[in-house]
Amino acid sequence: MSRTGRRPGTPETRDAILAVARREFGTRGYDATSLRGIAAEAGVDPALVIHYFGSKEGLFVAATGLPTDLPALFASVAASPVPDRVEALARGFLRLADSDDSRNAILALVRSAVSSDKAAAMLREFMTAQLLPVIAAVTGEPDARLRASLVAAQLIGTAMLRHVVRIEPLAMATQDEIVALLVPAIERHLGRAADR
Repeated sequence: MSRTGRRPGTPETRDAILAVARREFGTRGYDATSLRGIAAEAGVDPALVIHYFGSKEGLFVAATGLPTDLPALFASVAASPVPDRVEALARGFLRLADSDDSRNAILALVRSAVSSDKAAAMLREFMTAQLLPVIAAVTGEPDARLRASLVAAQLIGTAMLRHVVRIEPLAMATQDEIVALLVPAIERHLGRAADR
């Protein structure tokens, strides 16, 4: 006896569920997204979503995993000569934020952090463990973590206004135009404006 038009469990099914979840979490945030809605959109039984991911939180973690290019970005910033690190950070972050896959993961985390303590904790952990140390290493100031937090706010705010709010002319600006204006602002946050 065949089942109704539901997709059976295969690796392609898992990928389809993740694709829908990324879109839904990125668009609606954590609280407004349901497993049933994701399952319906992916054309699978909700039990299959639970089978693959265990829970809504498990699906969220899988769907909003760190962009695969992030470690490479951090490594390239750390390997850059000191005077070039701020530009490497700004340019690398914009490349990630402008990439469909990376942008969806980043924006899903940020949007969901507004409405979910779990998502806020995930974003906080990611930033504390991954992003802030890389930024803080660029400055020698004693309040490096605070300065790094301001830089992160600048970068994430830029991505939000560019891709969520879509404020013009930021939404249509080239990466070069944005980097040219971001670098001096980031350098001021880091206390490096006088070094140039």
